[in-house]
Amino acid sequence: MSPVQASPVLDTDSLWRVICEEARELRAGEPVLADFFQSHILDHENFGAALVHRITSLIACEALAADGIGDLCRLALDDDPHILCNASMDLQAHVERDAACDRHVVALLYFKGFQALQCQRIAHWLWGRDRCTMALLLHSQMVRRFTVDIHPGAVMGSGIMLDHATGLVIGETAVVGNNVSVLHSVTLGGSGAAAGDRHPKIASGVLIAAGAKILGNINVGEGAKVGAGSLVLESVPPHVTVAGVPAAVVGIPREISPALEMDQALGAKNGDALMNPKA
Repeated sequence: MSPVQASPVLDTDSLWRVICEEARELRAGEPVLADFFQSHILDHENFGAALVHRITSLIACEALAADGIGDLCRLALDDDPHILCNASMDLQAHVERDAACDRHVVALLYFKGFQALQCQRIAHWLWGRDRCTMALLLHSQMVRRFTVDIHPGAVMGSGIMLDHATGLVIGETAVVGNNVSVLHSVTLGGSGAAAGDRHPKIASGVLIAAGAKILGNINVGEGAKVGAGSLVLESVPPHVTVAGVPAAVVGIPREISPALEMDQALGAKNGDALMNPKA
């Protein structure tokens, strides 16, 4: 397996300088959007302020106006610096892994997978402080605005790319590790009506292709790849490719972290033998 690695992560100050330069470049090329780039990017002092502004502009509603959502977001960022750090790594993941994303500012302003995930991070902060009613309001707005349903209770790592994201569902007790890539119409769901810990646990470096359904309190091991349209009902060992209905091991990824390379091909590569998950 090839040692594909993520690019060095920019600190938030360096990232913000890059975003501002990109915004100035795009503003010069499309003067009709000058006010848009000014109000959403260039009027702000830092990445956190711009992120809060973008979230509030998208999910404000009758029940909670933009000012109220902004106050909540700022409170969360002040209380938990990991939220902004994780958002920074999510943004960089889009530029590194998505062939359709050539600028950080594009993902920040336009990509609903990134935007929905940051909304969920705020809702998760509220959920962890027993402000469940408010968390569920933000969650409801996220679903309504982005057609992305990530429960406030779900634990989301850093460097996550939700590519396209339409139709994505992630349940309450799901856990998604670091440097994971997930495409549209994926479900990390339960397998019955029982309460408790009932959703999948996704380890770091995993790639989940479009339309895959992973159900129940099962584990998907580090560096695994789940093929498009697969139905996964049993735990997946690390560093294997699974596909089918129901899913079975069909090969091994050539990459240590398939999420970083986004190669969705199935089967063994370069003469590699199939990995026996019981070995």
